[in-house]
Amino acid sequence: MTSASSPQTSTDTTATAPASQPPVTAPPAAEARPVAREHHGHTFTDDFDWLRDKESDEVIAHLQAENAHTDAVTADQEPLRQAIFGEIKAHTVETDLSVPSRRDGWWYFSRTEEGQQYTVQCRVKASDTGDRQADWTPPVIEPGVAVEGEQVILDGNAEAEGQPFFSLGGLAISRDARLLAYAVDHAGDERFTLRIRDLTTGEELADEIPNVSYGIAFDATGTRVFYTVPDDSWRPYRILAHTLGTSVEQDQLLFQEDDPGMWSGFGLSADRTELLISVGNSEVAETLAMDLPETAEAPLGELRMLVSRDLGLLHGVDPVTLDGQRHYVIVHNKDFTAEDEEHGPAPAPNNMVSLAARETVTDPRFWRTVVGHSETTKVDGAAVTATHLALEVRRETTPRTVVLPLTGLATEHQADPVEPDFGEELYSCELAGAPFESPFLRLAYSSWITPSQVLDFDVASGELHQRRQVEVPGHDPEQYLVERWWAPADSSQMAGAGGRPVAIPLTVIRRRDTEWDGTNPCVVYGYGSYEMSMDPALSVARLSLLDRGVVYVVAHVRGGGELGRGWYDDGKKLAKKNSFTDFVDATRFMAQSGWVDPDRIAAMGGSAGGLLMGGVLNLAPELYRACVAQVPFVDTLTSILDPDLPLSALEWEEWGNPIEDPEVYRYMQEYTPYENVRAVDYPAVAAVTSLHDTRVLYVEPAKWVQQLRRTVTSDQSRALADGGAPIVLKTEMDGGHGGASGRYRAWEDRAWDYAFLLTALGATELL
Repeated sequence: MTSASSPQTSTDTTATAPASQPPVTAPPAAEARPVAREHHGHTFTDDFDWLRDKESDEVIAHLQAENAHTDAVTADQEPLRQAIFGEIKAHTVETDLSVPSRRDGWWYFSRTEEGQQYTVQCRVKASDTGDRQADWTPPVIEPGVAVEGEQVILDGNAEAEGQPFFSLGGLAISRDARLLAYAVDHAGDERFTLRIRDLTTGEELADEIPNVSYGIAFDATGTRVFYTVPDDSWRPYRILAHTLGTSVEQDQLLFQEDDPGMWSGFGLSADRTELLISVGNSEVAETLAMDLPETAEAPLGELRMLVSRDLGLLHGVDPVTLDGQRHYVIVHNKDFTAEDEEHGPAPAPNNMVSLAARETVTDPRFWRTVVGHSETTKVDGAAVTATHLALEVRRETTPRTVVLPLTGLATEHQADPVEPDFGEELYSCELAGAPFESPFLRLAYSSWITPSQVLDFDVASGELHQRRQVEVPGHDPEQYLVERWWAPADSSQMAGAGGRPVAIPLTVIRRRDTEWDGTNPCVVYGYGSYEMSMDPALSVARLSLLDRGVVYVVAHVRGGGELGRGWYDDGKKLAKKNSFTDFVDATRFMAQSGWVDPDRIAAMGGSAGGLLMGGVLNLAPELYRACVAQVPFVDTLTSILDPDLPLSALEWEEWGNPIEDPEVYRYMQEYTPYENVRAVDYPAVAAVTSLHDTRVLYVEPAKWVQQLRRTVTSDQSRALADGGAPIVLKTEMDGGHGGASGRYRAWEDRAWDYAFLLTALGATELL
């Protein structure tokens, strides 16, 4: 821990005082059209619910008027946006490529070309000499230089031509490398169209399947394609097999999940002999399997239950063959070795790893322990190759990869796990690929200030081979410093395990030449939901903040997964408020650290992190000078009360079910941002959204902005650069949950967000 001394009292800054700006023109005011919502004896009147009709010309005109207002209010930030865009561009090698990955007899990789928005998917023939090390060592391919025999299998720029949006929902290659299956989205609503391309001729087959979800796979014969279909609420619930050359109406339904609170998906085993179907949510899961035929004439087999939802387990399953017998590696969250008649299996919230034979996999009493439960290390997942088991684990917030041989697994002869060693304290080492036949595991290594590396880990020798380090022109990691601080959770509604005080991990990033004088601007970022962790990675765009003297803080609040399952459980359902109070406590800790100016702190978060922003602003608006809320989930209660909205029923496992449970309703009503805006001064707010977002509907920030403007007492009449606190809504009219498509558009979006924050903080000039 890096200690912070007593706070500095000085608020002097080195920023130049902004020139006086003209008054902000009046923003669009939506008409109040009250609609009453009644649940559990409580009535809430929503004046702006009519804004949810995106087919209405009136609503579209309102959003366009908001965009015009935002453009006018932030017009003075355009030079800064251009500067930041230029910095991102200067730090990026625009003509670049990925490290080739081998699949069967080919090396697959992607290219990016200067001036092009999207990647180009390519491949080149592999060789088989009998030397496994040589045959699995990727070829050296140069950016912008075509290789003899190189084939373009899909050009994203060509696919996007003439379209307002472009996104891929999956790519799959048949075992004989002749066919490509791919799914495209041209609206941003995450409903894809599945197509098949003959790579030997470049022709598109007649097979076309609309309205599919993420994920595609060929069977071993290359004559069938597996895919998933979403229901009306965007929940993937049906898994089908399409036989090439037949009509979609003849596709075989393999599985259908009718529980609206369960999500379905599929994958192939590492050796591609089984289809695995997984069903679940954040609290329980189920896995089924199907043996795949080796010939096109043979019919698909029957689904077999592997791990039933009746066991109440969260788990993952990876098939593996040991000594000629089929087994399953299972990562799961209950310890059946400690089961008793009264209490059942012991909790193992950070997961343990077991091995089960095919004949007895359905009965956990016959599972054998590979890795026991740990209070300090969370097992996040597993992958198998022909010879080794790789485990993705998390210890002290850091994602790591450990490896052990299959020989002797779950016996007294099991070898000790091996972990690659790195020199940095705060880093991420994640499994990026485990080809079944390869002697290497592909690893992705990154840190907050070090450009990411692609590594191949030799499972036999333990040697690391660096295949690539991302080039970041003009970036010197030695100019920056990353530290782990711990902020006391003074406002917490519950103590940690064993009643111990809770400390919030903070990642604090700054330039080394930043002085401890209490004058520095600060941006605090957070997420805190779905057990998602904010892991170390270098952001080129973030350099534009750091190089303007910003102290950048990632607050790893509860609701995320950084400190194991307990950290997540303490920030969900009836403990959700902990996420908000953690962020506020982290901000106060920074304000008192002596490093930053308490009057120059901004907040930023997106999606569920946008909910975090809304909740934090209602709790402690006085702490922040500005806030950027990206696709913010700020009308939480209204959305979760409507099971017909996209993905809402699935969300009950995260927030609770306010339809059935009055306590959950009351608790959510107390924190949902839209319903708790207060008549006090708020900071400047930029709500950024997309018209076609299906995860967080645009109507939530649109309503929230209206409620903020008419309620808060802060000065919205002055420009941001003149010390005012305008509240603006920016809607991408052709984008989805991630905003506009294309890398240059993404850079523009990030430059817009950062220019808003930097202008508010008076930190527009490079140091």
